[in-house]
Amino acid sequence: MSDISADRPAARAASLGAVSVPKQQWISWIALACLTTGSVASLRAAPTMAVYGLACVFLYVVPAILFLLPQSLVAAELASGWSGGVYRWVSEGMSGRMGLLAVWCQFAMTIFYYPTLLAYVASTLAYAINPDLASNGLYTGAIIIIVYWAGVFVSAKGMKEVAKLASSGLVIGTLIPGALLVVMGIVYLIQGNPSAAPMDAGHLLPAWTGIASLVLIVNNFLSYSGMEMNAVHVSELKDPAKEFPRSMFLAIGLVLLIFILPALAVSWIVPADGVSLTAGIMQAFSEFFAHFGLSFLVPLVAIALVCAATGGMLGWLAGPSKGLLLIGKKEGYLPPFFQKTNKQGIQVNILVSQGALTTVIALMYAFIPDVSSAYWILSVMTTQVYLVVYVLMFIAAVRLRRNQPDHPRGYRAPMLTTLCVVGFLASIAAFAIGFIPPSQFGEGNGLTYALVILAGIVIIGILPAFLFYGLRKPSWKTEETATEEATS
Repeated sequence: MSDISADRPAARAASLGAVSVPKQQWISWIALACLTTGSVASLRAAPTMAVYGLACVFLYVVPAILFLLPQSLVAAELASGWSGGVYRWVSEGMSGRMGLLAVWCQFAMTIFYYPTLLAYVASTLAYAINPDLASNGLYTGAIIIIVYWAGVFVSAKGMKEVAKLASSGLVIGTLIPGALLVVMGIVYLIQGNPSAAPMDAGHLLPAWTGIASLVLIVNNFLSYSGMEMNAVHVSELKDPAKEFPRSMFLAIGLVLLIFILPALAVSWIVPADGVSLTAGIMQAFSEFFAHFGLSFLVPLVAIALVCAATGGMLGWLAGPSKGLLLIGKKEGYLPPFFQKTNKQGIQVNILVSQGALTTVIALMYAFIPDVSSAYWILSVMTTQVYLVVYVLMFIAAVRLRRNQPDHPRGYRAPMLTTLCVVGFLASIAAFAIGFIPPSQFGEGNGLTYALVILAGIVIIGILPAFLFYGLRKPSWKTEETATEEATS
């Protein structure tokens, strides 16, 4: 998600063409696949797709083919030829204005992302305290605000332990709980217990009740986003042309397993009309543990999931804002106020400003009666803003291949134009569908829903980028950056 990895030496060298990486620094394609899986896969999305039962397989596989695969391979080519992340790619392929829009949207999506992530934390934590709190908007909003600001405080200290906590989250809060959930689900079915969701061939495809019945597929695009983050490591593979595709296909397989199997397990024990989009995972654990006489484990699993999600938040909190800071200083896009850093080099003013917006958004949970509705609205806003980044990336990739065909690249994606067209059309389709309320929202006002989503995208995701670009001043380029450029 962030461009911070672009500062790695290998990524810097990639901008000059093929990268010569010493043998002892090579990483295996399997290690890269695991790294990518840990960055993308999560149990948090399981309840969203569990409402579809067996059809969730279809709803995960389709966006994997139409979006996950194109964005992974295209980003790999861009990262192996141009350092600097999405800003550099879009600026080179389109324009500086569009580059700023891309990097801003990459940052802005976190303003919507953290409230949804922390709503999941709040609902999960409730099962270690009082499960009834999981549907309480005031409790959810309070937890979001408290945990976010605690994260800002920790990040401002520049604690390196944060990275260790985030990296351990894959095992602590994803692999072990996910495997436990699936195993309990399989044993539950083997014992002869009926599945809450039909598991016959007639339910492989989602029931068609109008276009609104497929809106939840949009959330899967966000589930797969962020693969471009690890594309910067393509130059550290011994044979990128062969090993990177292997790595991506393995990662895609692992990600699909982590997404699909827990979603199915939730659907086996929790009826679709009773699944909470924020607490669905803990609903399933509670039901399974009660069935097997292991209810005492509910708080332990809840704490493990919370620790993993919180660690992930801390690990990412400063990333997108750091990328924005570097571009703001180098190009003069950010006023000096937002370029201020503390003694640890942390962009405190950006984090505090982001926190103020996050706090306002968190209050939605206090004023929207249904916590799941607030969660869904913010999830859609997150997806919509991030899709802007991918639309620009696909356009830039085609233009760079056409306008700079001889520019050295460590990896060249096969059928790049086709991949970009498929990814572009899938992103546009998902963006359009995102304005339609899902069938689970009932007979609400579709226009009001669409206007709320549009307002969030424009006010936070698009307008600020154009304002920063239009109001930029030469004096906003810092002397520190000038010195860095002269010595780089």
